[in-house]
Amino acid sequence: MNGTAMVGTERAGARLETDRRRLPPEERQQQIVDTAVRFFAEVGLDGKTRELAKRLGVTQSLIFKYFETKQDLIEAVYARVYLERISPDWPALIGDRSRPIGERMSIFYRDYGSRIFDHDWMRIFMFSGLAGAELNKRYLNHLSKTLLEPILEEVRMAAPNTAEPTLEDLWSLHGGIVYLGIRQHIYQMPVPGDPQHEIDRAIARFLRSFDIEGP
Repeated sequence: MNGTAMVGTERAGARLETDRRRLPPEERQQQIVDTAVRFFAEVGLDGKTRELAKRLGVTQSLIFKYFETKQDLIEAVYARVYLERISPDWPALIGDRSRPIGERMSIFYRDYGSRIFDHDWMRIFMFSGLAGAELNKRYLNHLSKTLLEPILEEVRMAAPNTAEPTLEDLWSLHGGIVYLGIRQHIYQMPVPGDPQHEIDRAIARFLRSFDIEGP
């Protein structure tokens, strides 16, 4: 490369870095989190922030301008991948007794599946579990308190007095549904062309075991 070309390349790089620095803070933070989600989904939560910085085309110090520690960045990833995908409409749906419980569960798991049957969600969930991180435990506790325990209460309301559905029964159903996404995004195995059909069948089997009509 001759001197003129080198100078031109350096100037172009300087202009690009200047443009990057001029991003509004909210947009820059969003960019970092979005890229971190994809990065950690690919390499795991032990991925290095200096490698993340290379992908972003910024310095590592710029990342720490927005997130004081790597753990703070992982917390932002947790919020983006897990918490932001929980719909505020689900509690009302679950408690709507004008609809049969089978219909409510079918609608809930259709929407839930559409949000978690996703490459980034599944891989970060698995990486987090293997690393012994607290993200999975916190998410599952939150899911249990806000969604699964209310569903269990509605199932108990619909069941005959002789039936005793437990939270463990519901976790078994839930885990089987989530496994459809694991098969696709973790094991790269074939999955049904219409996951909702299989989800409804699983819900129907679950409810029939307590003498409740399924979806």
